[in-house]
Amino acid sequence: MLTDIEIAQNAKMLPIEQIGKKLGINREDLELYGDYKAKIKDEVYDKLKDKQDGKLVLVTAINPTPAGEGKTTTTVGLGQALEKIGKKSIIALREPSLGPVMGIKGGAAGGGYAQVVPMEDINLHFTGDMHAITAANNLLSAILDNHIHQGNKLKIDSRRIIWKRCMDMNDRALRQVVVGMGGKANGFVREDGFNITVASEVMAILCLAADITDLKERLGRIIAAYDIDGKPVTAKDLEAHGAMALLLKDAIKPNLVQTLENTPCLIHGGPFANIAHGCNSLKATQLALKLSDYVITEAGFGADLGAEKFFDIKCRYGKLAPDAVVLVATVRALKYNGGVKKEDLSKEDVKALDRGIVNLQKHIENVKKFGVPVLVALNRFHTDSENELAFIKSKCNEWGVEVALSEVFTKGGQGGIEMAQKLCDLIDRQPSGFKVLYDLDMPIKDKIKLINKEIYGGKDVAFTDKALKEIRAIEELGLSNLPICMAKTQYSLTDDPSLLGRPEGFTLNVKEVRISAGAGFIVALTGDIMTMPGLPKIPSANNIDIDARGKITGLF
Repeated sequence: MLTDIEIAQNAKMLPIEQIGKKLGINREDLELYGDYKAKIKDEVYDKLKDKQDGKLVLVTAINPTPAGEGKTTTTVGLGQALEKIGKKSIIALREPSLGPVMGIKGGAAGGGYAQVVPMEDINLHFTGDMHAITAANNLLSAILDNHIHQGNKLKIDSRRIIWKRCMDMNDRALRQVVVGMGGKANGFVREDGFNITVASEVMAILCLAADITDLKERLGRIIAAYDIDGKPVTAKDLEAHGAMALLLKDAIKPNLVQTLENTPCLIHGGPFANIAHGCNSLKATQLALKLSDYVITEAGFGADLGAEKFFDIKCRYGKLAPDAVVLVATVRALKYNGGVKKEDLSKEDVKALDRGIVNLQKHIENVKKFGVPVLVALNRFHTDSENELAFIKSKCNEWGVEVALSEVFTKGGQGGIEMAQKLCDLIDRQPSGFKVLYDLDMPIKDKIKLINKEIYGGKDVAFTDKALKEIRAIEELGLSNLPICMAKTQYSLTDDPSLLGRPEGFTLNVKEVRISAGAGFIVALTGDIMTMPGLPKIPSANNIDIDARGKITGLF
């Protein structure tokens, strides 16, 4: 089989104006970035705002493993499959980050014959959104340090500056740095650090902002530091929010591209699924619901992280009511959860599957707690045996859940027809009774405890003294009535990545609690969450190249 990039380079793309026309978008409503990508002007939503929304479908997954689950590939393939059965569909995805692209994880444009194109552009600079977010983030850093240098009218305590610089690259050497070296002319010496751009609060804000006015107000609420009296200093206090919003005036507009089969796709925003909510922009999703009958979107990592945040943060702010969830699982990943080593996953092992399938069962139960119908998408690998596939199907039937085979990686939309048909049937047969997990007026600790108990399956939560102090500070600021954004390992339902399957009765350890006042959520950190990744021993960048004719190689 051809590599992902070879398949993408052989794609027969339509001019982006034609993709827009399929959605009823005129050329004058698009801002073209070359032949095959464009931004959609705000006027389009204004024209359609009174139109009835289409059906909203979230694609999520079991806890990710080294075996791979194929969540984005399934999302893209499902959108293509819906078009094949005569349904008007659109896909809404996050933008890839250059860090993982050049590192080890890879891009975020799908794979095989279920990809979004132009793949090279999407995985590289795309329409410049990442760079705009980086610039806005670093403008606040520059203004803050300049304010201190120019007399510090706001009496900022340089020991309590919490805003970090960022860049869209994996660079471990920048996690902790010292700035202001070189004498009086270069400012005050202090410790600083960098996040990867997708971990910036500016990214989370962009993805939750309703419009440019809301964006500016949210940027203004960013707490960048504290003064010598312990009071927060915001971006608005520093008079930085207006210029930051200006830098994001184009980045806030959703990007339109297409799949290999010319299904429309909006790719916009890409917040970290650990430290933030891990979903594409609210603007893109709301626009997609006006443009199509079926909107297929996804959330980062497993359902315990991405889906819970999609429901409790994004849907809450956007007043969204999802109609169904597609939960992606693989035979290989479930065997891994059952204790099989990665090198042995190709061998049939129904007993290991039986041990590991409890992870899938827990995620199904979790989705049902939100009142949303669920369909299991079994992403098929050529090493899967008929006995293993039959076992998973029988278990899903036992739990009262529909299951469909997905072969979109090798067959494109044709390989997802069963999945698309069963999804449409499920939506028609079983109306969603969507509800959020918790009330915002609950105390911060109670909200965290509820998520741990209901979604992770834990018994207790242990808060460090630092976390308790930070919770009190948030309460004193009057910001305790915000949703919780859990920062936790994606590899386990617990905060311990080595505990696979379905651990129960454990204690979740909350080390730190931060306020993202601009984004509008409270971050509870468990375990060690890395906001500036490092490169592996052999980065993907070592194998990426471009020849004299401009042909790119090695990009997956």
